[in-house]
Amino acid sequence: MPESRTKLLAAFAAVYVVWGSTYLAIHYAIATIPPFLMAGIRFVIAGGIMYAWGSARGATRPTRLQWRNTSIIGVLLLLGGNGAVVWAEQTVPTGIAALLVSFLPLWLVVLDWIRPGGKRPSVGVAAGIALGLLGMGVLVGPDSFRGAGPVNVWGALALVLASLSWAAGSLFAKHADLPSQVLTTGMEMLAGGVALLALATVTGEIRHFHPRAVSSASLLGLVYLISFGSLIGFSAFSWLLKHASATAVGTYAYVNPVVAVFLGWLVAGEVVTPRTLLGAGIIIASVGIISTVSSDVGPRQQALIKAPSLRRS
Repeated sequence: MPESRTKLLAAFAAVYVVWGSTYLAIHYAIATIPPFLMAGIRFVIAGGIMYAWGSARGATRPTRLQWRNTSIIGVLLLLGGNGAVVWAEQTVPTGIAALLVSFLPLWLVVLDWIRPGGKRPSVGVAAGIALGLLGMGVLVGPDSFRGAGPVNVWGALALVLASLSWAAGSLFAKHADLPSQVLTTGMEMLAGGVALLALATVTGEIRHFHPRAVSSASLLGLVYLISFGSLIGFSAFSWLLKHASATAVGTYAYVNPVVAVFLGWLVAGEVVTPRTLLGAGIIIASVGIISTVSSDVGPRQQALIKAPSLRRS
């Protein structure tokens, strides 16, 4: 097999499997490490490595404006986005968490529509949005609001808001003044990680945290998130953006939830009911419709839908 094809397959495998598996890694990491503290440690370490790597490669020193912009993006993507995910996974199964997070294309379309000068979504995109909402209704169900459903309603709401925060961060990043890609990611991780540690302090997580209580499974989950989820996954994604089409890279939106559901069932023993499979199928179909018919919307919307920021994983 040619070396370039091998690299391409390896990069797609990393984006598909590694990012799909981060939900399971979070599940184990937060078992004995408080969620905001765990996420803060993860992104401060990963961000520091990325920033040092970019600086060592001769990247231009970022300006004060670039630090401000990356801090805003980091807070939206990692505090509002990843922070909500790690908090929600205390009560929501990993597979369902991944499915609810896959609403990102929906929010990208809606936010880009309501912005000043935004373009109204086409009939096809609107149909995809409606189908996605139907899938969420099937997945969560009205009985969840009475505390009797398969999904914790507050956790589900946090996950939907997480994808909204990621969409807002992605839209802001689209036209913000940013440094090189490696430095940008490192700075975003540092800003988001510091914000998460601040939240862990305010909520009392740090005060009540006992390092000796951390299990080996949680420690391995944290190491996996830092090394594979943040560093290897990002590197693979960055490489794919230069060597594959945005449409091909965007297929992560269909594959990641499937990987998360499968691993949650196989490794963590999570129950996969017919209702879960039905809701999953509807949501994935809605994402597929929005991505497929995105050629009907403006180029700005299309670029956001096809290859949104994936630095949340």
